[in-house]
Amino acid sequence: MTTASFATSFPAVTELSWQEGFAKLGPAFYTLLKPQPLPDPYWVGRNEAVARDLGLDADWLASHEALQGLTGNTVLQGSEPLASVYSGHQFGQWAGQLGDGRAILLGEISTPSGPQEIQLKGAGRTPYSRMGDGRAVLRSSIREYLCSEAMHGLGIPTTRALCVIGSDAPVRREEVETAAVVTRTAPSFIRFGHFEHFSYSGQPGQLKALADFVIQRHYPECLEADQPYAAFLQAVSERTAHMVAAWQAVGFCHGVMNTDNMSILGLTIDYGPFQFLDAFVPDHICNHSDTEGRYAYNRQPNIAYWNLFCLGQALLPLMDSQDQAIAALESFKTVFPEALQARMRAKLGLPDVQADDLGLIDSTFRLLASNKVDYTIFWRRLNGFTPQSGHEPVRDLFFDRESFNAWALLYSERLASVDAGQRADLMQRSNPKFVLRNHLGEEAIRAAKLKDFSGVHSLLTLLQSPFDEHPGYESHAGFPPDWAASIEISCSS
Repeated sequence: MTTASFATSFPAVTELSWQEGFAKLGPAFYTLLKPQPLPDPYWVGRNEAVARDLGLDADWLASHEALQGLTGNTVLQGSEPLASVYSGHQFGQWAGQLGDGRAILLGEISTPSGPQEIQLKGAGRTPYSRMGDGRAVLRSSIREYLCSEAMHGLGIPTTRALCVIGSDAPVRREEVETAAVVTRTAPSFIRFGHFEHFSYSGQPGQLKALADFVIQRHYPECLEADQPYAAFLQAVSERTAHMVAAWQAVGFCHGVMNTDNMSILGLTIDYGPFQFLDAFVPDHICNHSDTEGRYAYNRQPNIAYWNLFCLGQALLPLMDSQDQAIAALESFKTVFPEALQARMRAKLGLPDVQADDLGLIDSTFRLLASNKVDYTIFWRRLNGFTPQSGHEPVRDLFFDRESFNAWALLYSERLASVDAGQRADLMQRSNPKFVLRNHLGEEAIRAAKLKDFSGVHSLLTLLQSPFDEHPGYESHAGFPPDWAASIEISCSS
């Protein structure tokens, strides 16, 4: 179906078209409740690109009705808000029952791209808040709003954010901040932890109902398999492998890969203490709360597999044997390295596969690490590298010139058989000029606290098309200032 016919089939609407979704699973899976109102809400940012994808009218999104409904001050007509229950492993330890402690699902709507859930993050206390206040602060809400769109712009599977709404209501974290609500969307917000909850609590009927629901709606190809639940685990493993490969290739650190923060659809979810690498430091820890470095950048692939192993354990009651689960998980070990190598070849501008490519990729990573080179700038400058040039813009990033020269010779030899135009096109689509660096987000947040949202709007535009040049915004693609190293982000971020 063409874009034009989508527009005909789904004209922009002024109210959300709700349909039955997660709620059909029954009360064992959630608690029905209304969001808690916030006083005097105001718009911080509205994502018109997401509105278009949802088939929503931009004027409606800017309306008073939308402002109140997406803050949680009123219940939108047809919505039945709920908070879901789940459990999970946090920092490698079983944490028991968790659940939507500050997120409230408004429901599922029909859109041009299929069903999408609408969720308010920061909409107040729920039965699963565990003594928390159920609120989000302006700082963290802006970070999620911008980063989810940055990931989408980079082509990485992710939840997305429709809008951010602020309020001057006080919220205490390390200090007193102001409240905000981010409206986020996804085909599903179901996590690994949902399956762990019903498995660990001895509810096989609910576990099967949940698995059947997810398979029928999101993995229908698994229904044809001899062992549908093992096929489901394998499919989740492969989606997760592709997602994490994309993270590693772009230098993204999630920061808190607990099993309750892992999407069953292989989406990047729950943006908290994330960071895009500045200098390439493989063992970089972006989460100030992660004192042991469990979620360091270079550990993310192994943690993803560990989390999938936990999911496999949770699904064991639905399988004939443990061997089935282990076999289903094996595909991660093949898919992840293949997916990462494919992305790195693209970043190097190599359209075909040759036997020595893995050695070139590994030597590139080692060179970047030993020189602590700015990751994003290196790859963007590499777009202009040619075997005939002096390589100065790229070479200038390295203090060890001899090592760079040796690497450049190897790279030039590999490029001898590559069409220059094909290489340039591939690298232009693979090496972004703009990523959401911590200092860019911090500058936008500081201005937003003073009710100046222009920085949020500008960043959103840049991050939606991060591979484009965007003349006039060169400073947003430059080296981070010295003070950026002092920014600390934690689980409260």
